[in-house]
Amino acid sequence: MLQTALTGFLRDLGEKRHRSAKTIDAYRQDLAPWLTFLEKQHADLPGAQKNDPLFLRLYLRQRTEAGVSNRSLARFLSALSSFQRYLVAQCELRQYTFKLPRIKYTAALPAFIVQADAARLFEHENNRLDKQRYFYWRDYMMVAFLYVTGLRREELASLTIADIDLHRGLMSVVGKGNKERLVPTGEKTGEDMKRYLALRKEYVLHKQSQSTALFLNRRGTALSVRSVDRLVKKFGRAAGIHFTPHALRHSFATHLLENGASLLLIKELLGHSSLSTTQKYTHVTAEAMKKAYRSAHPRSGAKR
Repeated sequence: MLQTALTGFLRDLGEKRHRSAKTIDAYRQDLAPWLTFLEKQHADLPGAQKNDPLFLRLYLRQRTEAGVSNRSLARFLSALSSFQRYLVAQCELRQYTFKLPRIKYTAALPAFIVQADAARLFEHENNRLDKQRYFYWRDYMMVAFLYVTGLRREELASLTIADIDLHRGLMSVVGKGNKERLVPTGEKTGEDMKRYLALRKEYVLHKQSQSTALFLNRRGTALSVRSVDRLVKKFGRAAGIHFTPHALRHSFATHLLENGASLLLIKELLGHSSLSTTQKYTHVTAEAMKKAYRSAHPRSGAKR
């Protein structure tokens, strides 16, 4: 019964709440093990009430002993809360709802690269011999877009030629929840994009590809999200800087804030639905400020 309810809940997420396939899969991964555990408890203890709070406490203890972090447990409880609202709406399934505890966790500050290192990425002063080839410019432009626009890697992988407006210096991006936003790309990135598109045109003719994807693999088809992740990390290592696509997104937001941009602007550029999500970057810049203070001020208490 509960497994059937989960299927209905996940379908409801997609059809009525327009959640992405990735979000729906995350709900499934969080909730399916819990329902398997709960059904076993019901089978072993047929006389127990369906929402005995002991069941939830046992499950959380098992997950903790298995090394699951508080952050992951908090995410599970959030997913369970949404699922329980669905169960309540089904009336006959209300008996399977639990009073949910709150779990505190310390959110890690997002990783980012400093502005000086970011500037190095765009100088083309490395010793690579393939700087005139399509693959160099493809990877370079992916890194550039991630840093200059703050795209998520999934958004980058789904870009098409039609999404780029070189004349206006804008990019159309479809983000979480299928929300579309416009993001400026900047003049210098626009110039680099013209050079990349010329190389892409040659590459498409060579591969006889009909793909409209902006970034192509060795078969002439769209890059996967996993490939984007791998190639971006590889490009960074070649430049002597270690970062992930998400670190570049964090760097985009952090550097905007450091240089005076408002949180509201950064929220819109990142495609956040809530300002509270964007506010974590104030903590990042505060930590950077304290670090600079400790290293520079004679009365900071730092050993020299």
